[in-house]
Amino acid sequence: MAIAGTAAALEEEIGGTRRRLLLRNGEIERFEVQHAPLGIFELFDQLMGRGAAPQVRHVRDIVALGLVGGGMLDRMADALIAEQGPGENMALREIARRLIGVTFFPKVLDEAAAGGGKKKRAGSGGAGRRTGSRTGTSGTGSKTSAA
Repeated sequence: MAIAGTAAALEEEIGGTRRRLLLRNGEIERFEVQHAPLGIFELFDQLMGRGAAPQVRHVRDIVALGLVGGGMLDRMADALIAEQGPGENMALREIARRLIGVTFFPKVLDEAAAGGGKKKRAGSGGAGRRTGSRTGTSGTGSKTSAA
């Protein structure tokens, strides 16, 4: 689809390269079919610290599906996530949390792209992350993209 590349997406560093991640209804439904009765809302609650901690396989699968939604082929996304060792699981968990968060609250991406995001309070845990347009910022960590 010609407009698929224009949807707002999250960008994260995975495997040493910045990757585009996007969850659409198709990816969400694939996750829910594969992991029933666990649904996307329950996973989001777990990632936000409400309820039991998420399972690693759920975290890895939702990130892989985000890569697919961002334009990566299924097999490539599976291989990339499989290459990430256990030491990457906490980083993948944070990526999953941000991915589902911007999926449910896309206004965050619009504000970040427009430079209208709220300032972080001192000590709020935002060190190392940047938000902005894909071409407008550099650095490590995550950033959002409206392209």
